[in-house]
Amino acid sequence: MNASEFKKQFLPLNASLYRTAFLLMGNEDDAKDVVQDAYLKLWKMRDSITSVDNPQAYCATIVRNLCIDRHRAASLQVVDKPPEELPLAGDDSASRRIERNETAQMLNRCLARLPAQQQQVIRLRDISGCSMQEIEKATGLSAVNVRVLLSRARKSLRDQIQNTRFQSS
Repeated sequence: MNASEFKKQFLPLNASLYRTAFLLMGNEDDAKDVVQDAYLKLWKMRDSITSVDNPQAYCATIVRNLCIDRHRAASLQVVDKPPEELPLAGDDSASRRIERNETAQMLNRCLARLPAQQQQVIRLRDISGCSMQEIEKATGLSAVNVRVLLSRARKSLRDQIQNTRFQSS
């Protein structure tokens, strides 16, 4: 595939890919980076993607996978600052902030244990507040599949949180 064919087939998808990336990343700069990485990946494989039946769905899958990779990489980063350089909360809200932070970490660990599609739909629906139609469009899944994945993800999270709280008691 030459450059003009690539531009003709994939550049019109830019706005849709950006919306998908923004929904999954929740941040304009990260979404732009993901879309740029997706185009770079597509360009590198331009000779092998000439037989793709649905370029929109194919590109959306690439963007989704890149977003998941970025979320995983971000969750694995270790704070390398010495304790004296970390920000301190005010004395009156220290315990509440610590509790919220621990709860958020527990929820992130539980989310990370879910299958990728369940993670994606629960982040889009419950964290980003996307409508079912937006989730269908971003993921390429049917409405039934989205509802089933949400139901299973929520049940799994409830069970994991219940088990975590039970074990810590």
